[in-house]
Formats: sequence, C-alpha cells, structure tokens
Amino acid sequence: MGRGESPEELVVRSMLASIRHRGPDDSGVYMASKVALGNVRLSIIDLEGGRQPICNEDRSLWIVCNGEVFNYVELRSELESRGHAFSTHTDIEVILHLYEERGPECLKELNGQFALAIWDENCSSLFLARDRLGVRPLFYTINNGTLVFGSEIKAIACHPSVKLSINPTALGQIFTFWSALPAVSLFSGIQEVPSGCYLSVNDGQCKIQRYWEMDFPDIIQLSTNDNGEQNEDDLLESFRELLIDAVRLRLRADVPVGAYLSGGLDSSVISHIIRQYGSSRLDTFSIAFDDSTFDENGFQRQMAKHLETDHQVVQAAHADIGKAFPEVIWHTETPVLRTAPVPMFLLSQLVRDSHYKVVLTGEGADEFFAGYDIFKEAKIRRYWARQPTSKRRPRLFDRLYKDIPRFSETSSNFSSAFFKAGMTDLDSPYYSHSIRWRNTQRIQRFFSRELRHELSGNGYEAIRFPPEFRNWGPLEQSQYLEVTTFLSPYLLSSQGDRVAMAHSVEGRYPFLDYRVVEFCNRLPANMKLRGLRDKYLLRKLAKRWLPEEIWKRPKRPYRAPVHKCFFNDQTPDYVQEALSPEALKDSGLFDAGMVNGLVQKIKQGVGISETEDMALTGIISTQLVYKMFVATNCTNVS
Repeated sequence: MGRGESPEELVVRSMLASIRHRGPDDSGVYMASKVALGNVRLSIIDLEGGRQPICNEDRSLWIVCNGEVFNYVELRSELESRGHAFSTHTDIEVILHLYEERGPECLKELNGQFALAIWDENCSSLFLARDRLGVRPLFYTINNGTLVFGSEIKAIACHPSVKLSINPTALGQIFTFWSALPAVSLFSGIQEVPSGCYLSVNDGQCKIQRYWEMDFPDIIQLSTNDNGEQNEDDLLESFRELLIDAVRLRLRADVPVGAYLSGGLDSSVISHIIRQYGSSRLDTFSIAFDDSTFDENGFQRQMAKHLETDHQVVQAAHADIGKAFPEVIWHTETPVLRTAPVPMFLLSQLVRDSHYKVVLTGEGADEFFAGYDIFKEAKIRRYWARQPTSKRRPRLFDRLYKDIPRFSETSSNFSSAFFKAGMTDLDSPYYSHSIRWRNTQRIQRFFSRELRHELSGNGYEAIRFPPEFRNWGPLEQSQYLEVTTFLSPYLLSSQGDRVAMAHSVEGRYPFLDYRVVEFCNRLPANMKLRGLRDKYLLRKLAKRWLPEEIWKRPKRPYRAPVHKCFFNDQTPDYVQEALSPEALKDSGLFDAGMVNGLVQKIKQGVGISETEDMALTGIISTQLVYKMFVATNCTNVS
C-alpha cells in the first residue's frame, strides 16, 4: 500500500485522483473511525497555508470545501472579535468557525459559491451544504449503510460499493428540460444536494433542509414625479452600488483575476467595473467562431479596445468542437443537447494556458433581468390570448428568434400555429416554458421502445414549486422556472463549473451574488422587461459606461454549431462508433433505425431542424456517457 495507508485511505485517494483537475495544487485526507474526508485544492486564497481538511481549535470539527466565500474578510474580523483563533488565512476556515457558533444557520451569512462537508467528531455527525444557486456541484449516494459523497460522480464511482447505471426517468428529464431536475442525477441511486440546501447525517439518519429559497417578496414601489413618471434614480443608484460591491468581493484572490468578454451587455458591464474599480490591468478572454452565424468577435474586440484590456481569443472551428466533444462529456458526466459547452471548455483552456485561475463572467443577468426571448415570448402569448383571433398580435413574434436562422425563415402561419399551442391555458404553472419543453420532448421519439415504455407522462410533475408561486406575477413565475430548471442544473453545471474546472479555472458570477439576486427579485416587472425591451434597469446603468453599440445591442444568446461539428471532412471516429447499430444495441437506449435515418439525412445534405440538431447531440453524448461511465464503469475518457 505504501506509507502505511489503510484500504479506506487508498479508496479516498483514488477518489481524489479522479477529480485532480478540480484541484491540481494540493491534496489532503483526514481519517477517523467513522469518517474519511479528502480534498483536492485549487489554491486561490492563502496559497501556502490553506491546505484542507482544516480543523478548529480543539480538532473536534473538520471541513473540506470546494469553492469560495467572498465576504470572509468581514466575517473573520467579527469571529476574531468574539475570541476565535485562526490557524490559516483562507476563507474556508471562516466557514468552520462560523459553523462552530451558529450551526446550519451560518449558511445564511455566507456570500459565495461552495459545496462543503463538516464532520463533528463530538457527536459523530456529518453536514453537507451547497450554495444558494448551485454554482458548485455536490453528489452523494448511500450503499450498505455507507454515505459516499463528492464534487463529481466519477469520484463516487471510484468507491468499491458503487456501480453506475442509467436512470431512465432522469434521461427523460434531460430530453425535456435539458438537464435532470434538482436532487436527481443521470445515474440510479446517485443524488445531488439541491442548491440552497444542506444535508445532515445524525445517528444514521439523513435529512435535507432548505436554507434559501428563490422568492419575489415585497416588490419595490417607486415614487412618481410631478408628471406621473416613475422616479428611477434612487433605484438605479442602489443597483449600481450593489453590483460594484459584488464585483469587488469577487476580485479577492491571491492570484490574478481575468474576465470573460462575450461582446454582449452583461460581460461588458462586469469588465467595465473591474477596470474602473479594480486592477489597472485586465486580461479578457472570448470565443470566436469560424461559422459567422455564431460569431461575435467584432463586438468583443470593440469592447476590449474601449476598455483597453489585454484581449485573447480562442478560435472554435467545427472540427475543434467535434474533436473536444468526448472530453467535455467526460467532465459534464451527463448528456447535453447542444455543443455550446465545448467552446467554453476550449476557452477555459486558453485561460489556464495564460496562467489564470479565476475569471469573472456575466452569467445570471439574463435570468434575473429577464433577458431571454422566452420571457418575451410568454408576454406576447398572454397579450395575444386576450384577443385570440387577432392577426396583428402574433406578428410580434417576428421580433424574436432571429438568431435561429431556420426558425426566422419559417412562414408567419407556421410560427403563429407553433406559439398558439396552449396559448389560452393562462393558469398553467408551466405556461412560459411549455412550448420549449414540448418541442424538446419531441426528440424522445429516438428513444428505444423499451425506454419509452419505462417513461410515463411528461415529467412536469417532478418540478418543485414553493407555496408562494401562485401569488407571483407571470414574469416572476417564468423566472423561477428558468432558474430552477435551466440556470442551476444546466448553465452553471455543464456549461459552467464542469468545463471551467476541467482546466482548473474558477468562474465567479457577480450577478449571482445573493444580494443582487434578491434585489432583482424585488424589482417591478417593468424594471426588468419593459414592453419587449429586456434588462431595462441594467441597460440604463450600462448607458453610463458602455458604447452605444454595446448597451443597445439586442440580446443574442450564446450558441454554437452542431451537426457540422460531427459530420465534416474530419468526422471523428467516435461519432461513427457511437451511432453504429452495435453500440446502439449495447446501450439499449435508442432506436437504431430512427438514428440511422437522421444520420443519412445529414450525410445527404438535407437541411435538418433545430430539434434534429438537439437530437443528434443528445444521442451522441448519451452514447458517450454510457460507454465512459456504465459499460467501462468510469475507467477512461474515450
């Protein structure tokens, strides 16, 4: 065994080795009679002294944590004034001492992004917790009375008691909502601590409790001036100060901090704040596509020149995306329905090659300032529903989805029929998202007969609604669905944490500062979506700081090419293998005849739909997941 390691410690070290990409700088293990804790560290704060696990003064409490607590400076000062003695300068030790005082209530004081575990030796209890919006992942399973947990499923799969198999219900959710819904994973028996929750283990009993809930309470009432116009100046100033402070906190690091710059409004605002209120020097990073349909390089360079940043670009060609796809799936550990995570994976590699570990991004503004077309679509449908026979009202849809070429090229009659489905079902809690979900669910027709037989209903019943949901306005209900079914389980995971940490890069999100989120959730709807103009208050702030071409830009969702990445002059071998009749029969998840029909359609150059692009990506990625994690039990990457 070497170094006197027990079999249990060897298991822990093998688990850590599987996620070394999350923390290549250091590792540590704590072993006791009833628990084993391990950590791999990406050193960002207290580079020399922050090794984990970390204990309190009497060594009765031990912590491991993946992530950061940004307000640790203020919290540490308060704790020291109350007599706590610290052995490191890291933010993670602050959590431990705060837990020592307040128990689970300490989570409400943490401004950060984290997944953590605390062992209490005195009462033999384990405490697992995850940040409010689920930026950092945390999975667990219970086998034969043993709880095994980790930041990634591949670590859990290293435990000898764990064997992975596909959860059909979760796969159905992915092929509906783009991800498995909170608390479950693609793999049977592997669960996820939901965002904003903690799990406590005492006397062999596990209990999950929620400490933070997305809510829309006490909408701010704006005063009016003599002309009856809303007085927005005080609101704008409050938002400005709050966002600046959120950025300031996320610049705390003992290593250089860069920024993603997409050329859009959100990342440009964050980059501006860094330049004005942070370091005098800033490196920015962006993606350029060979395919002009998806490229925003011109806006990126314009903004970089305006901010005078040192700007670096990764060029993503079709073949580059196709080549990197299997490695991305190894890191996401779940099927994806689009290739968009891959360029983000390539971008994080550029960041790491440029000797950066931390980047700030604009993620979250679209969800909390109603930037997506799905919010406008729901608003138009509700407006149209007041006069269902109107010919003029559905023409408002012509302003949407111009970024999807084939959709914008369809006839107005087709688009009207598409959006009219369920239009008058105004009381449905799924009203804003039902069209998207039904459209995505169409790709389940590629499932095998056996898999379709195991699935029942549309899966909507698995969505969790808080008691206050029915009291919220239509926009707020839409935002809740977008955050809980898409932002947390997909964008912050497959397109966020997983592809960044694959190259040991930590993304930080000022718009997801819980104070910013709670401020946005108290805004009147017209401060977010005014008419069909999204992000009203944010644009008003950006007008002070950014060139007109940037702050006035219509929202252009980040997208990446699909079928041309898999079928081109350099079609990767794994594509042919994954879609072969033999591989499809082995997994038993898809109908080989249906899949072959889609493949032949692409090879013959027949135009394929957005839905078929999603199907292709979903099928290939599911087949890769099956091979990597089920057929070979997580032993290789390709």
